[in-house]
Amino acid sequence: QQSNVTSSGAIILAIISLEAFAGMWINAFMVCVLCIGWVKKKTLNSNEKILLLLSCSRISFLCFSWIYSFLSIVYLDYLHVPITLQLLASFQTFFNYSNLWISACLCVFYCIKIANFRNSFFIYLKVKIDRIVPWLLLGSGVFALSIGIVTYDISEILKSNNLNFTCLGHFWETSIRMDKHFLSSFFLLCFGYAASFMAVIFSAVSLLFSLWRHKCKMQTNSMKDLSMEAHIRAMKSILSFLVMYSINFACLVLSIIYIMMNEITMTHLISIYLYAYPGVHSLILIFSNPKLEKALLKILSCVKCE
Repeated sequence: QQSNVTSSGAIILAIISLEAFAGMWINAFMVCVLCIGWVKKKTLNSNEKILLLLSCSRISFLCFSWIYSFLSIVYLDYLHVPITLQLLASFQTFFNYSNLWISACLCVFYCIKIANFRNSFFIYLKVKIDRIVPWLLLGSGVFALSIGIVTYDISEILKSNNLNFTCLGHFWETSIRMDKHFLSSFFLLCFGYAASFMAVIFSAVSLLFSLWRHKCKMQTNSMKDLSMEAHIRAMKSILSFLVMYSINFACLVLSIIYIMMNEITMTHLISIYLYAYPGVHSLILIFSNPKLEKALLKILSCVKCE
């Protein structure tokens, strides 16, 4: 079967491929380091559990997303094969929501673990957080799985109405004929994005407020500069994550809008950031984790010597 790729499509595919494979290698490095530590210590702490599942979900998301982008740019006809579009969209959505919700769990975990509030409920959460984390991760997985099933159902409805995710120009005209189940499913998809974003916003802002208050307290008490630098570094890390997650959320919303408008070029341009986010944020996590940073620097020094 002949492929038909324009120059702009080839450039976008090249950028997406570079970002996707770089992101997969970065997250694969995190998985390897965490699994080696797991084998040595025979256990994982709550932070490492979240990071391990987050890295695995991002590798899978980037893999399925790259396959979908490759087919949509190079071999578009393959997306019209029965089940292919449904399965790709379902797996991509499942791992995307896993990525978003586990990232939100990580932010909530940092907030509860690091922040210092005197509220009795917050103190209870701080004491029980290690027991709560597995349930948060299980809930994230179950919700992502339900969204993946809903996405499969939506793609079937669109296909039965002679629509697909790469050609939705007449969506609003045909949506009147869609049943209420489709509209409720689409609302659930949007709710998943919004709920995870609100959890990140609330956790990050609460943590930043707590760290800022603690920093001001240290300044008034003339405490050591090393402790203050650690808090400033933590604030920068959380703030960078908040900014990146906000941009990612905006890009997800814009991608939905442009898909509805059948703006394929703009959708691919927005996807460039969506592909960069898992790798860049994982790099931030590596350099904010002493164990992962030490392992990365050790590998880089060995490569440099060779």
